[in-house]
Amino acid sequence: MDTVEPLFPIPLLRSAGLVPVDLIAALTAAIEGATTAQNLRSAALFHTDVADPRGDPLFSRLTALVTPKLVDFGVLLFGERLEWTVKEMWTNVLEAGGNQVMHSHANSFVSGVLYLTDSDPRCRTVFIRPPGGFDYSFRHHTRTAQMGPYNAGKYLLPEANPGDLVLFPSYLYHEVPVNPGGRRLTVAFNAMPHELDCWGYRIRFSP
Repeated sequence: MDTVEPLFPIPLLRSAGLVPVDLIAALTAAIEGATTAQNLRSAALFHTDVADPRGDPLFSRLTALVTPKLVDFGVLLFGERLEWTVKEMWTNVLEAGGNQVMHSHANSFVSGVLYLTDSDPRCRTVFIRPPGGFDYSFRHHTRTAQMGPYNAGKYLLPEANPGDLVLFPSYLYHEVPVNPGGRRLTVAFNAMPHELDCWGYRIRFSP
């Protein structure tokens, strides 16, 4: 009898409805009055300053909701329940016609996105197979080829609703296609464990 083993998969955690409606409304109102900077590569994408969530009451509430999920997700990555810190948070405002180019997040272990508004179905977050050194140089892409987790180059996140959370390893590349619909608001963040221990050799991370 044949078996297929899913070797070395990349985890992605989805938590539906994590953020309550009142906090979504408060964050949306705060974003409307916040100062934003235009993205360097898209004229219709704007970001608030990267902030330490401990200094922002709304971000602190988000951190309290996210931290238990980080602990659970960390078990998948490191095999143990570790303490985690959300080191930075910021807001993304994607207007019609804007997009986010492919990128990953440096200097962190887990990154996340909290969705505050509905997104046009054509403007869903796309996760991309890590480039370089982990795949064949030849690909087989035809109109009849069936794409699955072992041969697909991209993963299109199912439609995210207001209040949903997505966690993923920070090294995982992702992008957002051109937004053909209304304003799309998200909060993004990066997180790190307090320390990693490799047979007694400890690396500690502190704010």
